[in-house]
Amino acid sequence: MAITQEDRFAAEARMDEETRHHPKAVAARYDRRVGRIVVSLDNGLELMFPPHMAQGLENGKPSELSVIEIGATGLGLHWPALDADLYVPGLLAGVFGTKRWMAARLGAAGGRA
Repeated sequence: MAITQEDRFAAEARMDEETRHHPKAVAARYDRRVGRIVVSLDNGLELMFPPHMAQGLENGKPSELSVIEIGATGLGLHWPALDADLYVPGLLAGVFGTKRWMAARLGAAGGRA
């Protein structure tokens, strides 16, 4: 399937809209002391979460969790050593993985109740 000029312009317009309406990551780190990923956003908010809550990070070693790349738009986080990616607006909405992965996590937690 060929991508037309119209397709490209439409995609760029969607991306402009997306970046305009969502906070963007300006810094990200792994805090070994508390065992949390810390994401600083351009609106002053900081988001912290334990790696076991996020798909692809759950088995990461501190050295693997410590190297975090922020995408050019500030909407994506990437852990090269784990080949894991998370979407910042998704994290803010409580989405820490795919629907299937999240459902499996909820099912496992429910079985312990």
